Amino acid sequence: MIKVTLKDGVIKEFESPVSVLDAAKSISEGLARNACSAHVDGELKDLRYIIDKDCELNILTFDDEDGKKAFRHTASHILAQAVKRLFPETKLAIGPSIAEGFYYDFDRETPFTTEELEALEKEMKKIVKENLAIEKFELPREEAIKFMEEKGEPYKVELIKDLPEGETISFYSQGEFTDLCAGPHLMSTKYVKAIKLMSVAGAYWRGSEKNKMLSRIYGTAYTKAADLEEYLTMLEEAKKRDHRKLGKELKLFTILDEAPGSPFFLPKGMILKNELINYWREIHKKAGYVEISTPLIMNRELWERSGHWSHYKENMYTTVIDDVDFAVKPMNCPGGMLVYQQDLHSYRDLPLRVGELGLVHRHEKSGALHGLMRVRCFTQDDAHIFMTEDQIKDEIKGVAKLIDEVYKLFGFKYHVELSTRPEDSIGSDEAWEIATNGLQGALDELGLNYIVNEGDGAFYGPKIDFHLEDSIGRTWQCGTIQLDMNLPERFQLEYTDKDGTKKRPVMIHRVAFGSIERFIGILIEHFAGQFPTWLSPVQVKVLPISEKFTDYAKEVTEKLENAGIRVETDYRAEKIGYKIREARNERVPYIIVVGEKDVEANKVSLRSRQNGEEGQKDLSEVIERITDEIVNRK
Repeated sequence: MIKVTLKDGVIKEFESPVSVLDAAKSISEGLARNACSAHVDGELKDLRYIIDKDCELNILTFDDEDGKKAFRHTASHILAQAVKRLFPETKLAIGPSIAEGFYYDFDRETPFTTEELEALEKEMKKIVKENLAIEKFELPREEAIKFMEEKGEPYKVELIKDLPEGETISFYSQGEFTDLCAGPHLMSTKYVKAIKLMSVAGAYWRGSEKNKMLSRIYGTAYTKAADLEEYLTMLEEAKKRDHRKLGKELKLFTILDEAPGSPFFLPKGMILKNELINYWREIHKKAGYVEISTPLIMNRELWERSGHWSHYKENMYTTVIDDVDFAVKPMNCPGGMLVYQQDLHSYRDLPLRVGELGLVHRHEKSGALHGLMRVRCFTQDDAHIFMTEDQIKDEIKGVAKLIDEVYKLFGFKYHVELSTRPEDSIGSDEAWEIATNGLQGALDELGLNYIVNEGDGAFYGPKIDFHLEDSIGRTWQCGTIQLDMNLPERFQLEYTDKDGTKKRPVMIHRVAFGSIERFIGILIEHFAGQFPTWLSPVQVKVLPISEKFTDYAKEVTEKLENAGIRVETDYRAEKIGYKIREARNERVPYIIVVGEKDVEANKVSLRSRQNGEEGQKDLSEVIERITDEIVNRK
């Protein structure tokens, strides 16, 4: 008798070995229809996998990340089959699933055109309707090489030859098409109902510029046409909100050839950045943090001590000063260690919460750079908390609550992920266990749902990542909490305990915004440039109808400025309709128009971004309303 424990704890018994698919059918026909793959004892398996011993089984659907991957990997094979049908001379490279879709790399004399993509998409839909059974088979390594040589697929042959001697190689076939693949895949092509080919780009074979340039076709696939349509609508909305486009239109920032990946903030962008920094300082002061600043360049010995020289050097910018190796800091933490060492500490000093808005530099490949989202220099809103072991849970809970406060202010929902020890790590098993249990315990006590990412922690400790969701449903990883019992050891940090003995503090690394630059990029897209009043670089635009009302416009402007409101006045001799349109395009929260009737009544005509035309108002009433929005960050 084989006992299979399902994720809800229910145990199913089978008299003989059973496939994952048949096990799903025994639970419900609906589950079997929607099944894409499964976790068997935590390992990702195909629906064809035979369960022949007691195990834990979790059936995965499109709603699960690994289920999506199997679904979209199947879609990539359908694309490859369509290409071989319409363009049989094309050679196959690789075709994995990726976030939001899939791609497949092809070797073809000429790149695919838009018209050819349309023809391929049509052929893919035909393959789906054919309901081709997808079957798996295996061959010994040498036979596999011969099989692919006979098919004239040199890239597949190269991939097989790179696999260890004696390894059995798996293939998947559907109709006349067969591909080298480890899987998992769906049982038939019929389930991939909604497909869209998005674009074509060049990609070097195996990512090396020394190799041939291939044609990479990107696509996406969903179980329902309505979900695909929703995704495509979101992409169109995202194009309108692109922070690079809006950043230029709103004169917030620019990135120039003189400094690739390094943003220049323009005056309005600096107002936005400084408002975020002011808010950061305010909430951190309230939460008991002190602020420091550490040098931008420090010597090699420091980075060797911290472990960055051996674990992170390829991402660091280095230089030589007075015949000594130095590095531009990619992280603030080693400098924070040195600050801690400048004083003697007692248990009474702990927890010690130390914040730093530190400019860091990390080398990113030029192809990966993307506006403010992926840059080479950025301001990290870092903080390091030094504490005793018994303070771990409370401090993590405090940080999690602070991050929650930040995200709620901007209207973000978020989910949490816990990442555990990676293979390339430093520190003892015991230290890692204490650190991981501390993070997990805090999340459990806060009642936060979280996903566990095995082996995805930092090299010095486990971490909690906060993935926020913006107004059009995209997710961004911003906040993080990393528990570190290793750097305090490396830097021999100490505090004097109650009994007079020297102890090692535990340390938390944490950020709320993550990178202020990237957070600004996210905010631009989240709000589509229509920032809340408190954050808007210009809060009010004053528009005199003609030159006759210049003096009254100046009087209104002065009163607004004296109230601490950021205001611009458009004195140009343009028609008022044109000036209003321009102010609206600048996403200004409030527009004040002044004309003859306003002067006579000693009032102003108000337009708000939220309500449109609001008619005449007392200026004092407008000032009170705007001030309330600024002070309370509404």
